[in-house]
Amino acid sequence: MNYKVIVLMVLCIAVVAAAGCTAGNNTGVMQKSAVSPQAAYDYSGSSASRASGDSIYMGEEGLAQAPVPAATQGSGTTIETRIIKTGYITIEVKDVTASVDALKNMVAAKGGYLSSSSISEGYNKRLTGTVVLRVPQAEFDTTLAGVKAIGTVKSVSTQGEDVTEEYVDLEAQKTSYQNQLTQYNAIMKRAINISDVIEIQQQIDRVQTKLNQLEGRMRYLNSRLDLSTITVTLQEPEPVGGDTGYDFITTINEAIAGFIGSIKAIIVLFAALIPWLIVLSGIGYVFFRLLKRNQPAKAAAEPAEKKITEQAEKK
Repeated sequence: MNYKVIVLMVLCIAVVAAAGCTAGNNTGVMQKSAVSPQAAYDYSGSSASRASGDSIYMGEEGLAQAPVPAATQGSGTTIETRIIKTGYITIEVKDVTASVDALKNMVAAKGGYLSSSSISEGYNKRLTGTVVLRVPQAEFDTTLAGVKAIGTVKSVSTQGEDVTEEYVDLEAQKTSYQNQLTQYNAIMKRAINISDVIEIQQQIDRVQTKLNQLEGRMRYLNSRLDLSTITVTLQEPEPVGGDTGYDFITTINEAIAGFIGSIKAIIVLFAALIPWLIVLSGIGYVFFRLLKRNQPAKAAAEPAEKKITEQAEKK
């Protein structure tokens, strides 16, 4: 009987010892999972850090916070399609100046504005102009139809730039940087050492700069999404004989201008040829002098040859 009691007591002691070892191992694992305060300061909110699931130790109280993941689009989330619309149209009008005023009034009535305009005078005093209109995207098609109605359409093209993917990515990055900024501000409240404060502030400044850049890009995209752009080129028709009439004085002036232009061309050509004429004249003179020197020697040689021939015949 005593033997059985002793065996039972030994088994109980073994069970208690095994339970104590298991508890000690779990405690060691929990202690190893803690991150040092310096590692918490260096946390930048990257995707790798967010995916790791490690807790961040902050302060001596042992408070731990899991990093907040970036915003993601769930499977059931509807993504709004974002299209930037632009249009280019060339029309022929009788009066460019009046047409610019008409376009300005039309776009103002639709809640938009005239971004820029320019008018210039070309050949035969024909006026041409370029107008850039900014209109709400909902009024894009009706505004384009109104522009076509003020003249004769020569060419027209429209484009749609899909920026949905870029916009969704910017929104996700913005949420991520905002979460990082919140965490760094929370860590800053628990910082004690000056070196830690300086290091955390540097990280806050870096994240804030990135956040400002993202927000600037989003404001630019929102501006182009809210207000579409239509560029209008205006031109007056080519004048035909009866449109401007025959001007005899203009014809005479053009003839005189042509005559003066031809005289100028001859003078320029002659001035360019003078150096060549001088060179060619010098070469001709030298060649002529050489010919003159050879002619007397040849003339003196001919009678001598004739005399020798006659003497030979007599013998």
